[in-house]
Amino acid sequence: MPKTTPESCMARALKLARRGLYTTDPNPRVGCVLVKGGRIVGEGWHVRAGEPHAEIHALRAAGEAARGATAYVTLEPCAHHGRTGPCAEALIEAGVARVVAAMSDPNPEVSGRGLTLLREAGAAVELGLLESEARALNPGFIARMSRGRPFVRLKMAMSLDARTAMASGESQWITGPAARREVQRLRARSSAVMTGVESAIFDNSRLTVRADQLGIEGEQGEAIAARQPLRVIVDTRLRLPLAAACLSEPGRTLIVACSQDAERRAALEAAGAEVLIMPSGRDGRVDLAALLDHLAAHEACNEVLLETGATLAGAMLDAELIDEMQLFVAATLLGGEARPLFAIPGLERMAQQRPLLIDDIRAVGHDWRIIARPQRGV
Repeated sequence: MPKTTPESCMARALKLARRGLYTTDPNPRVGCVLVKGGRIVGEGWHVRAGEPHAEIHALRAAGEAARGATAYVTLEPCAHHGRTGPCAEALIEAGVARVVAAMSDPNPEVSGRGLTLLREAGAAVELGLLESEARALNPGFIARMSRGRPFVRLKMAMSLDARTAMASGESQWITGPAARREVQRLRARSSAVMTGVESAIFDNSRLTVRADQLGIEGEQGEAIAARQPLRVIVDTRLRLPLAAACLSEPGRTLIVACSQDAERRAALEAAGAEVLIMPSGRDGRVDLAALLDHLAAHEACNEVLLETGATLAGAMLDAELIDEMQLFVAATLLGGEARPLFAIPGLERMAQQRPLLIDDIRAVGHDWRIIARPQRGV
């Protein structure tokens, strides 16, 4: 058996945590490995909210072997009572001698409490091993806990000449099956999928996770698709058609508007929607920052997938509300009359350009995916 090292044990815990990528929402994805005498005696991961945390699964697997062991956990063990008991107390009761956590709890109200509880009980505590990898696993949970707003990931499909649809609005399909499969997985990991009413009208998308398109076979794919993300339609004047496909799908559809048209609101609610009326921003449209704050505070949204057209994408970018872009590029041209990627009014000089930081470029089937971040303060 290969010798275990702290790095290999934490890497294993991170790999376990990734098994909960599509299922733990709104909780974080967490993995735990218990090591004693140079070998793994127990391991586990958090599967879904309301069920035991990763540490509890690992302790149950280890049994009496947990006494004197080292726990490698990707997130600081919790110290508060929620739907499950405090993991820090469970580790103490099991006699775990040492706890190595990749990162502290991002919630400023509870951060450090679990580690303090362990130290006070006599356990050795270390923090920070593979922290960047652990943080990358839970960008939405960290964002919601630390800034009170979800992590917003923009997904767009475009041609090589950066066009997203024909002038008529026709856009299906620019990219191929492999790219669309990746989009399904982005939806599956998200708390909410958000779009603008124009996109909802032209595309009439269901905005759902579909088991047959995930590329994950069997019961696992069915289980992932069973948890549908919240569908959010930004619809300032309540224009969404009553026959829109998203209104008849499983799960919830939230229409966010500024309109006081009570009759139209009642009709949409009768069609299956929930309607949220919010104050308008300076442009008379939905205040997008306030909407994201609401999604974090009232819907516990960690990651929001923005699938929309140029107008809403441009408004979100202009307001600095996008954290990551996943741009799928097809080897095709749509021409100068087709619709652009972003509508950002007022850009007239090179000094006003919006630079991006590119994190990754790779092939996805016959298309390419660019993962980029807006460069702040430039």
